[in-house]
Amino acid sequence: MEQQREILDWQAFGTAARELAQAIADDGFRPDLVLSVARGGLLVAGALSYALDVKSIHMLNVLYYTGVDERLEAPVILDPVPDLRELSAARVLIADDVADTGATLEVVREFCAGRVAQVRCAVLYEKPHSTVACEYVWHRTDRWINFPWSSLPPVTDPSAPVTG
Repeated sequence: MEQQREILDWQAFGTAARELAQAIADDGFRPDLVLSVARGGLLVAGALSYALDVKSIHMLNVLYYTGVDERLEAPVILDPVPDLRELSAARVLIADDVADTGATLEVVREFCAGRVAQVRCAVLYEKPHSTVACEYVWHRTDRWINFPWSSLPPVTDPSAPVTG
């Protein structure tokens, strides 16, 4: 029997992002910038930045998952790395799709530590075994999650020759 999954479609994503933003606003946290954890956090960060009226978005590429429930031993930050030196007084909201093991968010929090004034995390989903307890969570689950942006296979064939 296949494991039950959380299914998030595009309409539910819109609702989730808005409710997550409302929880952040209701808490009184006013981020100066949203730091997206690429790739899963890109759409979450964009939606939160609009809902919270935060114009500054940065992105941190972190490689950890290599397939469904397949990971590297530890997350790796990829180039380009954002320069946070001029943001020492900034309140940063880290945005990601899921806090699964928590390892990725730990790496991102460590990256921000000592570089910015304040860091909080917002995720759509948090799993019970996550080592990071996010300040803002839309839903908690122990299931695998199908996100609308990653449920279908790529439209390109990586083995196909590049033309043009």
